[in-house]
Amino acid sequence: MTSRRIFLTFTAAALMLAGCGKSIKPVEGDMSLGAGENAKITLIEYASVTCAHCAEFNKDVMPELMAKYITPGKIRYVYREFLTAPQDVSAAGILLARCSGKENYFKVIDQIMKAQGEMFGDGTTTNALPVLKRIGASVGIKDKAFDDCITDEKGLARIQDNVDKYMKEDDVTGTPTFYINGKKFERKTGTIADFDEAFAPLLAGK
Repeated sequence: MTSRRIFLTFTAAALMLAGCGKSIKPVEGDMSLGAGENAKITLIEYASVTCAHCAEFNKDVMPELMAKYITPGKIRYVYREFLTAPQDVSAAGILLARCSGKENYFKVIDQIMKAQGEMFGDGTTTNALPVLKRIGASVGIKDKAFDDCITDEKGLARIQDNVDKYMKEDDVTGTPTFYINGKKFERKTGTIADFDEAFAPLLAGK
């Protein structure tokens, strides 16, 4: 790649990050992977476990994002919980992930997203509860503990308060929504190439 093409790529990525949204504040209880809070790059994803587009991102892009940037500690990845229809299932999935503890949180989020077809494949939510129970059992949450978890009123209130905040303060109107270093990031291709282009100048200190 020529110097001019490199410059144009960096410039395009910078423009995608500039002025596209408002700076956002840390939220207590943020769940994260990768580098620490002083990372050069913080990528925030607002997502829902019942969002089909989120599940697609989780399947097609997240493995590459993990391998190239998160696991090596090049970026900090923050997952923020949002509600999408059916909201009762969405909320139950979030609560189940929280109840599983930090060590299993992302494992449960991943399992629920991968199970969307099984939960909703017949056009109803009939299979949602059995699937969530199975996922809960896989991390040791069974029977009464499961029931108590997904009906936790304080947890449900926290989720709704955060969703209201994200909609009002962070301009989140759908999922997945991404922010990079406090600026809203719009994907172009839907592939890892979007993040490669955006991260390159930031990792290089541009």
